[in-house]
Amino acid sequence: MTKPVRLGTRASALAIIQTEELRDRLMAAHPGLRVPGGIEIVPISTSGDKTQDRALAEIGGKGLFTKEIEEHLADGRIDMAVHSMKDVPTFLPRGFTVPCVLVRADARDVLLGAPSLAALSSGAIVGTASLRRQSQLLHRRPDLKIVLFRGNVNTRLRKLGEGQAQATILARAGLDRLAMADLGCTLSVEDMLPAVAQGAIGVEIRGDDEHARALLAPLNDAASFAAVACERALLATLDGSCRTPIAGLAELDGGQLHLRALVARPDGTALWRAERRGAREDAERLGRDAGAELRGRADGAIFEGPR
Repeated sequence: MTKPVRLGTRASALAIIQTEELRDRLMAAHPGLRVPGGIEIVPISTSGDKTQDRALAEIGGKGLFTKEIEEHLADGRIDMAVHSMKDVPTFLPRGFTVPCVLVRADARDVLLGAPSLAALSSGAIVGTASLRRQSQLLHRRPDLKIVLFRGNVNTRLRKLGEGQAQATILARAGLDRLAMADLGCTLSVEDMLPAVAQGAIGVEIRGDDEHARALLAPLNDAASFAAVACERALLATLDGSCRTPIAGLAELDGGQLHLRALVARPDGTALWRAERRGAREDAERLGRDAGAELRGRADGAIFEGPR
């Protein structure tokens, strides 16, 4: 029997759903993989999932969601690593590549607990672990109180239901994939610019694995790939980490790529924005250019400190 294609993923319900989407797309594109055991999903417990009581910046950054999965990929225990691209560190380990981004879901955020940001009561407590969300919330509503909310979607919903906060913010894509599309109020990108690559599923492989690359080639969505490349180029230029509030969204608009980007102080007391438009083929250059502008304009102190 031909060796199965092994897909490595975080063990959360949402990550498994995302990996099942990749599995289904692989089987649709390659009928030979539809045989029993043709594709195997390998759930992997990650450091980021094990520690829920501290912010990511305090325990090593978002690479904690990919480290163990990449170890499996490096030693051949899996053939492909399936990631939420917003969780992938700015720079991949040597020898790895992401040649495939599936069609991107809705990249926006959702507010739960109130029909709008303006409707939140004065001094309301909002639960989030994201400095990006925190900084934009406090920039618009400096009266709000922010408390740490980490964990999967159900954990955060439970905390909200227990009254640990009056509101929280989650990604629209995650709620949609978990069949919770009816929850919350979707925020405009003007109110809450998303995280870089939010809503995008990417597939990481060993750079020399031509078989995996060939299997993934028909699944790559060119528009989503370009948008993610643009946003990650922005992140790389800003040398962004979990300690730096950075947001970015690139979308095709009239045949051109439109990038909106920002950096902010964590306390929301200052926020800097930049925009770029250009050809999809220039995606990475647009991201780098916007990043260079923001790095030149923003308070340099927000880029300092440990990574």
